[in-house]
Amino acid sequence: MGNSLKAILAFVPSNKCQKYLLEDLDEMPVDKMVDLSGRQMRRLPMHICSFKELVKLYLSDNNLNHLPPELEQLQNLQILALDFNNFKALPLVVCTLKQLCILYLGNNKLCSLPLELRLLQNLKTLWIESNCLQYLPEVVCELSLLKTLHAGSNALRTLPPQLQCLQELRTIWLSGNLLSEFPPVLLDMPFLEVIDVDRNSIRFFPSLAHLPGLKLVIYDHNPCRNAPKVAKGVRRVGRWSEETPEPRKRSGAVVEITLDEKPLLPPAAKTEPE
Repeated sequence: MGNSLKAILAFVPSNKCQKYLLEDLDEMPVDKMVDLSGRQMRRLPMHICSFKELVKLYLSDNNLNHLPPELEQLQNLQILALDFNNFKALPLVVCTLKQLCILYLGNNKLCSLPLELRLLQNLKTLWIESNCLQYLPEVVCELSLLKTLHAGSNALRTLPPQLQCLQELRTIWLSGNLLSEFPPVLLDMPFLEVIDVDRNSIRFFPSLAHLPGLKLVIYDHNPCRNAPKVAKGVRRVGRWSEETPEPRKRSGAVVEITLDEKPLLPPAAKTEPE
């Protein structure tokens, strides 16, 4: 079925057309997963909400901007992918899915997140990259089991001090924001393993050598004049990353080191809950 035909059928509410769009998905799949990505959908077919044992629901790359309240019936859902849609606000029904472990909200038009997000206390991975966030919503700091936070490609200028309450957080991706200084709160998070502040406006990096859990720091494409100091064995990706602890100076000029390898990026594939 071509994309143009899918787009036309997405507008037609009749059961016959919606069934065609679902490609005869009459019963819940044995693997308890439904992938409706890239179907040009403008609304979620109601039939999906009857699959009460569903564990994984992928709705990426559609034209969705709302979800039906009947989605609340999917109380066994652990993975929900809503990335690459047209959401300007997170539908509150998502916050009723209390077994969610992984939530993909990237590449939408979100300017904030609802306070009800705090109800998702099993959430371990949250992707909110490529939205319209000018600040990190403080409700994120109430997700006590969160391990991975991807908030890159927004308009963040700082991070809330409450972020240090997330003692399970191990990986934070902040590339492509408007940070003018290294977020001070990250200096008080010794459990972090990966910090990515690539493509910001940071001019100076404080020492990160006191962070015992740190394994990787990505700081490339910043107008910095120094490399962050790190403990032995920690990998750095950025200018002078092969120098310890500061770049060489010859005749008053800074000699830059160019890496052959590419910076480590967040995984493109959607992952399973741990």
